[in-house]
Amino acid sequence: MSFEIPKETNAGKVRTITLGATPEKGGTRSQTVKIGGSTSSPFHFFEGENPHPPVVAMEVFDQVPAKYPDFLRDHYRDVIDKPSAMAKKCVDEYGADLISVRLEGTHPEKGNRSAEEAAEIVKQVLESVSVPIIVTGHSHFEKINEVMKKVCEATAGENCLINYVETDNYKTIAAACLAYKHTLVAQTPIDVNLAKQLNILLTDMNFPAEKIVMDPLTGTLGYGLEYTYSIMERIRNDGLAGDKMLAFPMLINPGYETFRVKESRSSEKEYPEWGDLEARGAYWEIATTMSLLVAGAELIIMYHPRAVGVVKKKIEEMFVPKKGN
Repeated sequence: MSFEIPKETNAGKVRTITLGATPEKGGTRSQTVKIGGSTSSPFHFFEGENPHPPVVAMEVFDQVPAKYPDFLRDHYRDVIDKPSAMAKKCVDEYGADLISVRLEGTHPEKGNRSAEEAAEIVKQVLESVSVPIIVTGHSHFEKINEVMKKVCEATAGENCLINYVETDNYKTIAAACLAYKHTLVAQTPIDVNLAKQLNILLTDMNFPAEKIVMDPLTGTLGYGLEYTYSIMERIRNDGLAGDKMLAFPMLINPGYETFRVKESRSSEKEYPEWGDLEARGAYWEIATTMSLLVAGAELIIMYHPRAVGVVKKKIEEMFVPKKGN
């Protein structure tokens, strides 16, 4: 008796977004990274196309977060406070497909570094690695607008992914991305309608749809993971059903979110029943990442090198069926 797997066809298609720019496109990257392009649910190779595997970025900092775990610091030792050197280590040793430069130190209450300092750090990272760059900011509108304008200008033509804008603060940064040819992250607080509204606002100001990546916000394991999953699933399903304002690739931040919660930071002395602290942190990040990959994440920003290795291996294994498309 034969059995044929039931198949669903979709009217829509997730947009393909290109990150980075090679010299012939006005940048200095050795290669670009493409995300999106799917015509079926994640990893449903039997129903449609998933042409580009999800990619993994690792994050470096203008100022190391105060709560950054000691066991993560141990992996980077003397480069933890040197963003360009840390970026090179992430690419050369841990296989990062992209580098995210987090500019938290420009926040007025967390260092108040100048826009010029931030731009110089991003330029140094660009010089140290040849992969595409993500520039990650914060929610202090006045300061981050100033910072991102300067960063966009200093990296003109590189097609960096500027991370992020939100509904109450998008015009200035979007205009800078337009002027200097960068791609943009549209971030909204775990809500399908708000996500769609921001994409409409951006395209209404003639921001190119092929330059938008969505961030639905990440809830880590035990802290809203299920809710994040359900929202991402709805965004992806609606996009595939034909809603063009939801048919964008999605970015998630499992590293940043994982290592802020007590389960991945509390010592074995405090909670001996929780087991080895470093292994626990890596597993927490892996569980969060793998869950949201199935929900439709295409770009993942991670922290733990061991977690990165596991996730990249699993993505490669899951994409084996692609060869039969």
